[in-house]
Amino acid sequence: MPIFRVRETYQDLKRYGHIVTVLVRYGFGDLLDRLKARYYVPWQRKVFKKEVRGLERLSTPERVRLAFEELGPTFIKFGQILSSRPDLLPAEFIQEFSKLQDRVPPFPFEDARALIEAQLGRPLNGLFEYIDEQPVAAASLAQVHRARTKAGDDVAVKVQRPAIEDIIETDIRILHDLATLAERHLPESRYYEPVRIVDEFARTIRRELDFVREGRNIERFRKYFAGDETVYIPKVYRDLTAPKVLTIEYIRGIKISDLEQLQAAGLDCKTIATNGANLILKEVFEFHFFHADPHPGNLFVLENNVIAPVDFGMIGMLDEEIAYQIGIMFTAIVEKDVDSMLDIFLSIGITPEPIDRTAFRLELADFLERYYEVPLQQLNIGIIINELMDIIRHYRLRFPPDLVMMTKALVINEGVGTMLYPEFNIIEHTRPYAQKLMIRRFDPTRQLKELSKLVGDAVILFKKLPSDMREILTKIKKDELGIKFEHRGLERITKELDRSSNRLSFAVVIAALIIGSSIVFQTEVGPKLFGYPLLGLAGFLLASILGLWLLIGILRSGRL
Repeated sequence: MPIFRVRETYQDLKRYGHIVTVLVRYGFGDLLDRLKARYYVPWQRKVFKKEVRGLERLSTPERVRLAFEELGPTFIKFGQILSSRPDLLPAEFIQEFSKLQDRVPPFPFEDARALIEAQLGRPLNGLFEYIDEQPVAAASLAQVHRARTKAGDDVAVKVQRPAIEDIIETDIRILHDLATLAERHLPESRYYEPVRIVDEFARTIRRELDFVREGRNIERFRKYFAGDETVYIPKVYRDLTAPKVLTIEYIRGIKISDLEQLQAAGLDCKTIATNGANLILKEVFEFHFFHADPHPGNLFVLENNVIAPVDFGMIGMLDEEIAYQIGIMFTAIVEKDVDSMLDIFLSIGITPEPIDRTAFRLELADFLERYYEVPLQQLNIGIIINELMDIIRHYRLRFPPDLVMMTKALVINEGVGTMLYPEFNIIEHTRPYAQKLMIRRFDPTRQLKELSKLVGDAVILFKKLPSDMREILTKIKKDELGIKFEHRGLERITKELDRSSNRLSFAVVIAALIIGSSIVFQTEVGPKLFGYPLLGLAGFLLASILGLWLLIGILRSGRL
C-alpha cells in the first residue's frame, strides 16, 4: 500500500507536488528517486522545473537551507530545530541551518482583528482601549501588535497567522511520510531515526502554536525569578489570552545586541553579560526549566542592567538527575577527569549499537589533553561543545533533545556575553552553579528523602513478592505459564511477504480467468457477440485489465 494516501483535501496533494518540485530544483532528484517519492506524486513528473542556476557552486547544506527557505514556515522551523542538534548533524549543516530566519511580510490587520475577536469572544473595542494596526514584529507563526488595555496598561498582543496551523499539520504529515520512506529505502538513515526526529519536531511546534501554554510558561518563569532584581519577566494578561492570542506586558527596553544604545543609556555591558549568564545558569541548574531560544532578539535590557527575556514559545526541561550529571560533566571538563566524563556520557546517551569503551575513553582523554593546564579564563564553551559533539556523532551516541537544546542555549549566551564584554567566560560562571548543585545533591535532608522513597519502594516490592511468586508457581503447576516474545525489525519482511502473496493470488485469479474463458470459447455456450461467446469475451477482458494492473504495480515498485 503506498505511503502517500489521498488525505483531507486537494490542497494536501498540491503541497506534496510543490515540495517534490522544490527538492528537485535544488538538486535532490536522485534522493527522491531512491526514496521512490516521485512514484507517489506521478503527475508531478510533467511539471518538474530545471535546477536553480549556479547550483553546482553550492554545498549540500547550502542547498538544503535554500530549499527549506523556499518551502516556508514549517520547514524553516524544522531547520531551526535541527540546528540545535549537533549530536546528530555535522557542523556544516548546523552552521547553515542557524542562518534560517523568518523573513515574512505581516498579514492584514483585518485578519488579526477577526482572529482576536473570535478567540476572545468580544469586539476589539471592548477588549482594548487602543491597538496599533501596524505590527511591531512579524514572524512565520505570528505577529505582535502594541496595544493598551481598558485599565491603561501597555501590552504586546501576539496573534497567530490565519490558517498557519492547517499548513503546519499538512507539512508535518508530508515530513512524516518522507521520514518513513527514508527509513524504508535508505539504510544509512536509520541511525538518525528520521520518524522519531519528525515526531519530536511535531511536538515542539505544536507546543509553540499553543499560546495558552506559552502564557503558563511565562508565569512559571515569573514565579521563579520573583525575588531576583537582575531579571524581569513580563506579566501575562490571562483574560486577554487564548490558544491563538497571547497578551503580555509591553517591555520598553533596549535590545541586548544594540551596544550603542546600551552605552548611550549609561548601562554597564559587563554587568549585563554577568546577569545574562546568571539567568540561563539559574534556569538550568536551579529550576531545570529554561528558555530554549535566548538569541539577542529575544533579550532586552532595562534600567539598572536588568535582563528582560521575551518569546517563551520554545522551552526546555531537564529532570533532576540529568541536571546533576551536567554539573558533574562541567566539573570533569574543568578538572580533566576522563573517567567521570566517560561514565556521564554512557549514562546520559543512548547507543543503538555496542560501543568500543576503550576507544571512546582514549578519544575523551585526547580531548581533555588538548585543554591540559589551559587557564579557565581561556576556555571557550562553544569550541568545547562542538568538539564533544564530534566525538558523540562518531560513536553514534544520542542525547535527550532538551539536553542538546540546553547546550545550544549556553553557546548562544556565551556569544551574547562576549559581544557585550570580550573577556566574558561562561565557564567561570558555570562552575559555582555546578558545584552548588552537587552539594545540594548530598544534602542530608535530600538524602533522607531519597532513602525514605527507596525504603517505601522496597516495602511495596516485598509486599507484592509473595503473591506474585504464588501466582507464577500456580501457573507453572497448571502448565499455563507463557513467555511473550516481541520481534523487532521484521515488519518490512512481513510487508514484503504480504505483498508477494497478494500478487501471487492475483496472478492465480488472472490465470483462472484465462483458462475459464478459453473453455467457454471451446464449448461456445451462452449468448454471443460478433460470433464469440459473450461470457468468454468478458473473462478475457477482465483478465487483461487485471493483468495490466498487476504489471504496472510491479514496474512502479522497481522490482520486476
